[in-house]
Amino acid sequence: MAHHNRHDYLCPLRWGDMDALGHVNNGRYVDYLQDARVDFLFRTAKELGAGNLETGLLVARHEVQYRRPLVFRPEPVHIELWISEIKAASFLVDYEILDLAADGTRTTYVEARTRLVPFDFAANRLRRITPVERTALEKLVGC
Repeated sequence: MAHHNRHDYLCPLRWGDMDALGHVNNGRYVDYLQDARVDFLFRTAKELGAGNLETGLLVARHEVQYRRPLVFRPEPVHIELWISEIKAASFLVDYEILDLAADGTRTTYVEARTRLVPFDFAANRLRRITPVERTALEKLVGC
């Protein structure tokens, strides 16, 4: 079953991401999340007219819940991500790293969340989410 407003990113696994047991090293998952988030925000923010969300963001917090080990294989893993909360000066991106079987079965490896804050690099300070950005982000709120 497809989830409303979730962005699906296919993430390739790299041999160098593995630990001695052939599992993805826990530290690599944050890189996978970043790849998915950049794909999500660059593509969708631009489409929705909120181009500043591409680059003007800082990560304030990551939460990563490891569910089961992901073993190296040639096929990519799915990362589903969506906006779960929008505040005046931050928003949350939620993720699931998973496999989707043909019969609809979902095998989840990681559930994660990132709090992002808009940043004005020219002024070197945090800033609030603009009305245009809020409108764009509201279209990306998923479940």
